[in-house]
Amino acid sequence: MPHPAIFLDKDGTLIEDIPYNVDPDRITFTQGAIAALKLLSDYPLIVISNQSGVARGYFPESALIPVMQKIHSMLNEIGVELCDFYYCPHLAHCNCRKPKPGMLHQAALDHDIDLSQSWFFGVILKDVAAGRAAGCRSILIDNGNETEWQLQSDRLPHHIVSNLHEAAQIILAIRQPSLQRL
Repeated sequence: MPHPAIFLDKDGTLIEDIPYNVDPDRITFTQGAIAALKLLSDYPLIVISNQSGVARGYFPESALIPVMQKIHSMLNEIGVELCDFYYCPHLAHCNCRKPKPGMLHQAALDHDIDLSQSWFFGVILKDVAAGRAAGCRSILIDNGNETEWQLQSDRLPHHIVSNLHEAAQIILAIRQPSLQRL
């Protein structure tokens, strides 16, 4: 039976945004990420990330392997399991690059996920658009990364918060409505 999942953008959402970083030693969690991930650990957690640095020739696709291993290791250290990690190495004109929903659709097929019951957390409206296009609910983490602010129905987040921990609290409050009355 399909189940819900939490989809996370990588740069700026899960880990600090250092443009085109493939140095595992520079990877750190964003503010509130550890507490949020522990709260959401009973959901499958899946990273969905555009990685245009590969297509631009800034680094080879193989350079992403140590990055993914580092993120898995950091999560294991805090007792949280990452279900999977999807990335798009293209610049454009593909079905996987956000704001298109290809990576989310693939994850749903691979892991029996009910996209209509799932959430996408990201820091730009392209993340929101990808989530909406896949049928997910979305939370925009407004940490200054979004610069376009062109709100349209396909780019309108269900919630806006300032960090990942606030996003997790929304999910828990929705899942456990009795807590909202306290």
